[in-house]
Amino acid sequence: MTDDAERIPLDLLDPATVRKRARMVAIGAVMVAGFIGGVLGLIAGRGPGLIALAIVALPLLMLAWSEARRRVWLQGQVLSVRAFGTRSVDLRTAAELDLLVTDVRGTRTVGLFVRGGGKAINLALAIYAGTGGREQGVFPLRRLADVLAGRGDPNGLVFSQLLVAQLRAEAQGMAAADRPLYQLASLAPGGRLAQKLTPDAVSRFVASLD
Repeated sequence: MTDDAERIPLDLLDPATVRKRARMVAIGAVMVAGFIGGVLGLIAGRGPGLIALAIVALPLLMLAWSEARRRVWLQGQVLSVRAFGTRSVDLRTAAELDLLVTDVRGTRTVGLFVRGGGKAINLALAIYAGTGGREQGVFPLRRLADVLAGRGDPNGLVFSQLLVAQLRAEAQGMAAADRPLYQLASLAPGGRLAQKLTPDAVSRFVASLD
């Protein structure tokens, strides 16, 4: 990768939406921490109540701050994410590629989970709720597909083919529910916060699309 390679933003949600979600997390953190701290303060005194408030609130407030700062991008063949610091993984040499499906209150997120050089990044490819959702744009998906295909191994080719199939479905004007990423999200068993779909499982699914 060269320093002047084009940086392609891969943030699935716009910054305003991300900040709004972070504020909601922060407000929820303060409310929950205040309740727990207040109850414990009544039982054990002011000191333990304040300590409990801090123990509960601080991690959640840090999570909200991290969410508000989070940015993801692809530059050349390197995928990077910034929150408190910046983590980067070279997609061409990443040791692990999986599809990660998370399910939070009926909203499913399909992500490309990559690990390499001791670092891991989960790149959200699409978010679905009901029959609609939000997906990565055509250009980012095309660039990701090209980079993954350039790995020269079966895993990279499988994920590249999946993204190409997603692009083809979008070009044909298919509804979200008929697109590959939505179908994969629907196939994942419910009741789990997060689950990985291995390259073998993704390969079988991609083969079924032909």
